[in-house]
Amino acid sequence: MSFGYPAGLPGVDAMTPNALVLTGRVTRADVPGLCAELEALLSAAPAVAVVDCDVGGVVRPDLTLVEAIARLGLVARRAGGVELRLRNVPDELGALLGLVGLTEVVRNVRPVTE
Repeated sequence: MSFGYPAGLPGVDAMTPNALVLTGRVTRADVPGLCAELEALLSAAPAVAVVDCDVGGVVRPDLTLVEAIARLGLVARRAGGVELRLRNVPDELGALLGLVGLTEVVRNVRPVTE
């Protein structure tokens, strides 16, 4: 009797990743659109428990970006307790999140991989 191992990581669908990518400079005018984009992503995958938010392409992180991340976290939690997980976080953004106390709210902050 032989039991093969499934390909890939358990619980991860490599073909349809649940990811929101932020690039460029995020302004206050962008925030409602980003929230709507996340809501659309979550409604298309109702059983999702975690959404990755890649912030590696963001330029000049500021408090507007921190506000956007906080609002995206609220949208995710209101969609049934979905966790918003940040990846490729620039050092400046990590420092701002720590300064305003959001590192406990937005968990699993992964720094930029070298």
